[in-house]
Formats: sequence, C-alpha cells, structure tokens
Amino acid sequence: MKKFLLLLLVHSLLISGCSTLATGGAEITGLSLLNDRRTRDAILADEAIETNASAKLNAYYDLRDKCHFNITAYNGAVLVTGETPKEEYRDRIIGIVRVIPNVKLVHNKLVIASPSPFNFRANDALITGKVKTALTQIPEFDASWVKVITEQRTVYLMGLVYRNEGAAAIEAARQQSDIKQITTVFEYLD
Repeated sequence: MKKFLLLLLVHSLLISGCSTLATGGAEITGLSLLNDRRTRDAILADEAIETNASAKLNAYYDLRDKCHFNITAYNGAVLVTGETPKEEYRDRIIGIVRVIPNVKLVHNKLVIASPSPFNFRANDALITGKVKTALTQIPEFDASWVKVITEQRTVYLMGLVYRNEGAAAIEAARQQSDIKQITTVFEYLD
C-alpha cells in the first residue's frame, strides 16, 4: 500500500506540475524521488538530521553567534563544515551532531578559525553552482547522485556512486576555476 501511495504521489507531482512535496520543512522534488539512489526513508532521515542539527546547534547562542557551520547529511553520513574560533566549540558541535537519530557517521571538516566573511561564502556558492552545472554535462550521469558543498574554496562531493561515476564527478569539479581542493565523501556502490 505504501509503494502504491508513493507512486501515486510521484505521478501526481509530475502530472500536476507541482515541483515539491513539503515534509516538515524539507522539500523533495518528484524527480529526486525517481532518480535518487537513496530510499525515500533515507532521504527523509537525512532531511530530519539536517533540520534537527540546525535547530539544536542554533539553540546555543555562543555557537550560533561565534561559529559558522553547515550540516549536510547523505544516507546517514553527516558532513560538518565551517569555522569555529575554538576547539571547544568544534567539539561541542560534533558532539551534538553525533547523537542525532539516524546519524551513522560524522565527517568533521570544521576548521579552527574565525567565521568566514560573507563575500567568501558568496564565492563558495558560485563555485558550488559551477560544479553542479559541470556534473550535468557528464554523459550517462545524473547530477542528483552527488551533493556539492563548498567551504572556503574546498569542494566536498557526497553521494552514492560507482567508482567510475565518482571519478567522473571529481574530474568535472577539477575543471572548474577557483577551487583550492576537492574532498570526496562518497559511499561507493562497487
């Protein structure tokens, strides 16, 4: 019955032109349900991880006001990026994220430094956009298989991919300008 309802929902989203399904603050497009290699439950769990982490971390004024952090979840693996001025803050952030339900693994990429200025973050957003566009140009590759996160010109690639797909994504990212480093956080299917 659940599969039938999911298929009916996806069909209605595609037919009606409605682009998203609201799920407690998360958005899932009909296309992402069709193309994503994660299960529907994994997608929803990842969205819940990101939402819970943001809510819990932002409840602490010292973390919210003195640190810059981003939480990205993919198939239960969580990538924590950003800057924090003290190791103590970094350890608290990671400790909070680790105990969120459905977190399988935490990749701690927080840097001990002052939070990056807005213009750096804007440049990171441009880099992310260029890499995402480059992924759409890879033959027989679905760009929805990889999440792209950029922090201080370091590009992080997350996703469920085969090794040859991961290599193609890395090469596509490598061709973009203004990137300092590429770090993969792939879960390989082979």
